[in-house]
Amino acid sequence: MLHSKIVGLGHHVPDTVITNDYLSSRMETSNDWIVERTGIHERRWMNPAEDTVANMAAKASRIALQRANLSEKDIDFIVFATITPDYFFPGSGVLLQRELGLDGTIAALDIRNACSGFIYALSVADQFIKTGKFKTILVVGAEIQSTALDITTRGRNTAVIFGDGAGACILQASAKPGILSTHLHSDGRFAEELYVKDPGSSRPHEERQPDQILDTSTYKVVMNGNQVFKHAVVRFTEVIEEALNANSLKTEDISLLVPHQANLRISQYIQGKLGLSDCQVYNNIMRYGNTTAASIPIALSEAWAEGKIKENDLICLAAFGSGFTWASALIRW
Repeated sequence: MLHSKIVGLGHHVPDTVITNDYLSSRMETSNDWIVERTGIHERRWMNPAEDTVANMAAKASRIALQRANLSEKDIDFIVFATITPDYFFPGSGVLLQRELGLDGTIAALDIRNACSGFIYALSVADQFIKTGKFKTILVVGAEIQSTALDITTRGRNTAVIFGDGAGACILQASAKPGILSTHLHSDGRFAEELYVKDPGSSRPHEERQPDQILDTSTYKVVMNGNQVFKHAVVRFTEVIEEALNANSLKTEDISLLVPHQANLRISQYIQGKLGLSDCQVYNNIMRYGNTTAASIPIALSEAWAEGKIKENDLICLAAFGSGFTWASALIRW
């Protein structure tokens, strides 16, 4: 039986560091207010002269390939998770293909599941490996959220949270178990609790293609923070326990939980609920903020580089976000 195994990890973030003090100069907030509510001290925002979703993804991908002792030509398929593609269409998967010099040689698939996007993408890639369709798949999560934020007091609840970056992993066929299982869920009843309304297609012609945009509020992130938190702490716990139960494992078997970096308070709540120690949970939101689909692969890449992931460790990935969607993956390293 074929299994899929992660053989390489990489990440890239923009050079521009945005501190809480900088945001305090742009809106009514403070370092203490932001840290208390989110755990974030700084985040990275893109430089328009240098950064795109596709080229950040390419930089992360090349690091992952190098660590896996592979080259771009070894890639059979790309699965790209982002809700902030460089163009309205096409998706950034083909742009990454172009960046890697793989024009016309392989297929690229785009995944739009927001904060859960990377695990959804990993699950899709896992199925392709198991069926024997592909042998080496590049799975990427990358986002540029900073340019959609309302950087005023009106938008501070979201402006202080989000950051930009990219993370990548190389998935290969293996005779030994790697990804043990993935678990995907959604509930569209809450779609408008965390969303960006425009540009949307279900508008009259004059609204979808206005000569002038006088009100840009519908192009910015809208989030009902209380509702998101209330659902996140429940769904995170459920989907982690679902993964453990599916594999006849317990929370104490987890070597490292790498949760989506939504809010440090959410991660700490989940840690307490599951009875995990500090060394069993990896968080880097304090340095990068919430990078949506990029947050798990960035954190996974950093944790591996820091020596926190070793052979035979049991790694649990979990995410919750816009949609609402939530997901988990259990991996034997």
